[in-house]
Amino acid sequence: MTRTFEVVVIGSGFGGAVVACRAAQRWPGEVLVLERGKRYARGSFARTPSEMRDNFWNADGQRRDHDYRHPEQSGLFDVRSFRRMDVILAAGLGGGSLIYANVLLEPPDAVFADPRWPSTCSRDALRAYYDTARTVLGGRKLPPATDAFRTVTRTRVFEEAAVAMGRRSTPLDIAVFFGNDPDVPLAPGQSERNAFGAEQSSCVYCGECDLGCNVSAKNTLDLNYLFAAEHHHGAVIETLRLVESIVPLGPDGNDDPTADGSNGYRVHYAALPGVNASSPVTKHSVVAKRVVLGAGAFGSTELLLRCRDVHATLPRLSPRLGAGVSGNGDFLSFVFGGRDRTALDHGPVITQGIDFNLFADHDPERAFIMEDAGFPNAAAWYLEGMKPRLLQLRVMAKAARHTIARMPHRRTRGRVGYKLRDAMGGSVTGHAAGLLCMGLDKATGRLSLDRHGWVRLQWPQGENRPLYRAIVAASKSFGRAVDATMVVQAPNWWLPLRRNVTVHALGGCLLGDSPEKGVVQAGADRFGEVFGYSGLYVADGAIVPVALGANPSLTIAALAEKIAAGLTGREPDVQLGSPR
Repeated sequence: MTRTFEVVVIGSGFGGAVVACRAAQRWPGEVLVLERGKRYARGSFARTPSEMRDNFWNADGQRRDHDYRHPEQSGLFDVRSFRRMDVILAAGLGGGSLIYANVLLEPPDAVFADPRWPSTCSRDALRAYYDTARTVLGGRKLPPATDAFRTVTRTRVFEEAAVAMGRRSTPLDIAVFFGNDPDVPLAPGQSERNAFGAEQSSCVYCGECDLGCNVSAKNTLDLNYLFAAEHHHGAVIETLRLVESIVPLGPDGNDDPTADGSNGYRVHYAALPGVNASSPVTKHSVVAKRVVLGAGAFGSTELLLRCRDVHATLPRLSPRLGAGVSGNGDFLSFVFGGRDRTALDHGPVITQGIDFNLFADHDPERAFIMEDAGFPNAAAWYLEGMKPRLLQLRVMAKAARHTIARMPHRRTRGRVGYKLRDAMGGSVTGHAAGLLCMGLDKATGRLSLDRHGWVRLQWPQGENRPLYRAIVAASKSFGRAVDATMVVQAPNWWLPLRRNVTVHALGGCLLGDSPEKGVVQAGADRFGEVFGYSGLYVADGAIVPVALGANPSLTIAALAEKIAAGLTGREPDVQLGSPR
């Protein structure tokens, strides 16, 4: 028999997880979450080279013929390459929270003054939802440096560089677990249950946030919103489920593409076997009164495009579908050889930000924030191996001389540690800095499908050049402030490529006051509901109509809280209905 639910949520990122939890509070045991990626237990994120090889998403259901040639490759990182823009997405229970850098930051007032925001999305209208999401996600500053271990040296370097540039470095709220006591952090690695009952360990400062936290120190969505939905409210969560189409039902309960959704929907999906599984891909469907898309800017937009243009199951979708795509001004640069030690591989990935005309002295053409981007330990070792060959030969020559000096016919004290230290030389990341910038691009990209059913992105890079030039100039200024020997942009920006990379894709299913302006409704009574369809919602970064400049996770969660309040008729609580 076909399973029936009150709500089916597709995706489990910052939008899907929030709505899944709130819907499960309203309808216990009647909510189903379908996530295309895997569930990651503590310690299960890839680290070795062989594990990383299989850590990419290749199972593909976006084409007309649903290509599953490699269904076993259902890894964490979904990397897409388009003309002028590459996109990095996440596939796993918790969505982008599994690989983001933990920053919870609200955009400035000037962003909400953009006329593309509907009037229902003013800062005042979203204030309570921002506060709730920040509390649930556990946003807090990095604990004070009370000892050598908790001292993140790049913090001081950034602060001094900001002063030298005539600016200020501000500590940022990060969703990292340091224990439940806000004043006394747990010892690194020590565990306790969080406010919702999930077990977490205090941050061990390994810098591996973007690879997936193997000690559960990141406040990922599977440890709060999704945990409460599943363990306290009976939500059914199924992973390795790739949704292919959504079809409205007629009064008789059968699929009816001409219907408006008032009789519910059927969701068709493929069950993927996962890594090292020999079972075949199987097809299934479920029925729900309401369907919420929370698969991210690309995932939700792709699915709706296929439903409208390939399967013809949702023909009423707005012609604005796919419009207004933003990369949130993402841009990455590196600074090497600074005078002070930074130890990029120690601490959470991001701890602070320097404002460049985003919050103060707002200039929409050149508004961005520069954040300190740390390296995971594994990446630090990789960079050591990338040293120029001459330096490698020099290290080998030193090692050979020290080995000869230790031969039996020579006198030795038996202690060679200082010689090994000298042979290894200085580390690449010891005096380096990563500069992750996000800014106000024009948000005028567009997603569509080609004749083969593959999604494509048109990215107008030229009209965003003033922003990118300002970011490059700021990175050079930072380099001068720290007496760096080299300042380089990420390789994607080198000629002849000149490509952008975003990890914060937004837009595609924009909020609007009418179908001519957006895909989902902005009215207070149907906030987030798709125009032309009853009970069909989008609740993720796809609905954001502009670039935010700030890291978008908190804004997406706040918008999802607002959507959930309208969907359930209940205002959110910070306890998530947890008995704790």
